[in-house]
Amino acid sequence: MKVITDVPKQTQFSADTNSRLGLALGSGSARGWAHIGVIRALSEMGIEPEIVAGSSIGALVGAAYASNQLDKLENWVVSLSWKEILNVVDLSLVSGGLIQGEKLLQFAHDHLNDPLIESLPRQFGAVATELDTGREMWFRDGPLMEGVRASIGLPGLFAPVKLKGRWLVDGGLANPVPVSLCRAMGADVVIAINLNGDIVGKHGRRRSDQAERVEIEESADTNFLERISSQLKNGLFERKDILLSQLFGESLDTPGLFEVLASSINIMQDRITRSRMAGDPPEVVLSPRLSQLGLLEFDQATTAIEEGRACVKRMRPALEQMLTGL
Repeated sequence: MKVITDVPKQTQFSADTNSRLGLALGSGSARGWAHIGVIRALSEMGIEPEIVAGSSIGALVGAAYASNQLDKLENWVVSLSWKEILNVVDLSLVSGGLIQGEKLLQFAHDHLNDPLIESLPRQFGAVATELDTGREMWFRDGPLMEGVRASIGLPGLFAPVKLKGRWLVDGGLANPVPVSLCRAMGADVVIAINLNGDIVGKHGRRRSDQAERVEIEESADTNFLERISSQLKNGLFERKDILLSQLFGESLDTPGLFEVLASSINIMQDRITRSRMAGDPPEVVLSPRLSQLGLLEFDQATTAIEEGRACVKRMRPALEQMLTGL
């Protein structure tokens, strides 16, 4: 079987007329909003997958799509500002991640319905990773948002989730582009969206602001950790540029904390994706070009969505070939 990649090729594959189409939405943090543009563009071509699998941010977008709530999600993300992002951030220094994640989950509950996965109009599955063993865990039933939150647990950023006695972290650590889950749910033909295809060796936009660093003096009082968390959050919005220059690097020669973390995870996920796709290749791979977007730039949804659409446009000849085989 030949894989159609982001460079359109005149490659035709055969498929049974009753083939079931699956969509594997990969991990990629803020770049994940590109999935919305991909889904929109595919729909305009008449491509409506009946099976959806997602990892990390792909699980969130996939959940919205599978539950017919993509409009709600898109309306929210395109209006996101830095301040609104902070409103769903619950900083924590003792929970295994910078962000605890409970406010994010509550926000999702408030803006999206939370049906049971098995009751959705499309088959859906989310991938998480068991922290103790490294095994991937599949969520194919139960509360929708519970599966999504378990899948979104980027190490160092989001705190792990404990479910049924197991600590779970980001699905992208074990299966960044869950083609195998699509197959397990019955997909004969899979379109995979790989958000990390052009990331390794590149960096998100750098802030060159040369500003004084935020300093927090240590105190001996018993509320020290709570006070730091409060000071961090209060200072984030007011000093966004300063914070970003520190976290992402002030110069081309100095990578920031999150850039080191993100680049390390990107390298790992890229290698895992290549290995897994070699063993279980999807029929079509879409790779949005989003190396300019940083780890936490969730307020850049419009840019990501537009690139998702552009990616489908670049691949239109190959996708049309796929349609003739279905």
